[in-house]
Amino acid sequence: MTRSPNAPAAGKCDRDTARKATPDVTREAPPPAGALPAPSERDWARAVELIASADRVALACHVSPDGDALGSMLGFGLALSRAGKAVVASFGDRRFAVPRLLRFLPGQELLVDPSDYPAEPPLMVTLDASTVERLGLLAPHAGRAGELVVVDHHASNTGFGSLHLVDPAAAATSVLVEELVRRLGLAVDVDVATCLYTALVTDTGSFKYSTTPQVHALAARLIAAGLRPDEIARELWDGAPFGYLTVLGAAAGRATLEPAAAGGHGLIWTYVTRADRAAAGLPYDEVEGVIDVVRRVEEADVAVVLKEDDTGAWNVSTRSKGAVDVARACSALGGGGHPRAAGFSARESPPDIMAALRPLLSP
Repeated sequence: MTRSPNAPAAGKCDRDTARKATPDVTREAPPPAGALPAPSERDWARAVELIASADRVALACHVSPDGDALGSMLGFGLALSRAGKAVVASFGDRRFAVPRLLRFLPGQELLVDPSDYPAEPPLMVTLDASTVERLGLLAPHAGRAGELVVVDHHASNTGFGSLHLVDPAAAATSVLVEELVRRLGLAVDVDVATCLYTALVTDTGSFKYSTTPQVHALAARLIAAGLRPDEIARELWDGAPFGYLTVLGAAAGRATLEPAAAGGHGLIWTYVTRADRAAAGLPYDEVEGVIDVVRRVEEADVAVVLKEDDTGAWNVSTRSKGAVDVARACSALGGGGHPRAAGFSARESPPDIMAALRPLLSP
């Protein structure tokens, strides 16, 4: 690990077509300024009408799906399928593969390669995608959909689609999906619950972030369906290939601490190359957890990890302990996310990417 030349000594910085829902279940804080308004009762009723009347529903989540994206999509897909709907689900990656950490999720029989996705779906529902571009290869399909229902919780959502169930005050997209499932009167069995719980626990950092009584009440409802939280936790966090240690070591070794950056709140950043992964025989999705190690450094409010994908592009993950709104910075560079967790993509070199990002990391 290197420290910038002028670094001071280290210090600590830091949803009645079916029935009405319980009030405020989907909300856990006031919406950020500039964000889309929370769904109205008219929005929920329209979504229920569209989905209840459809024979076939096409679902899509964002590329390189995380737990909230894939869990929300598969959970909703299973609930619809078991109610007699024809469901197809996908994400628009050129290399279509479920990340290893999420291969335990039920419902993967609903997944189809983007090439087999309906070209002009009468009803398409997107999950956890803040922009149409985040749908990747499925973005054109969204543009040709008869109705496009967007279910998301990102403050940076651009408002694409014909109907928005977007609430930045929701702890995860799965919160909104569970509300929609309840308003549709669909059953939540153990498989549906497993998917939605996985989505919730991953996007809240195992209940470390965005945690309220409502979030825990939702978790309790899902656990009551019969899932095993301990088994899910082991699948998500208690295993990694041996090669991950090598890559983690390389990333830690080149980490740079800049205590004066981020308005004096401190910045730590590093990167993982294709060569690092190739040497360790590690696929791209296996390095997602590097940011969770780097962010632990006490001297920095902001942590950044740049990860080179198989095409040579850099996917940049940013985290904040609260002093800096990283979503604002990432949005300025074509990305988005949440105030404490956001990202963007670029093709410049890591130093050049950081040169563009660094001035935007202000309180």
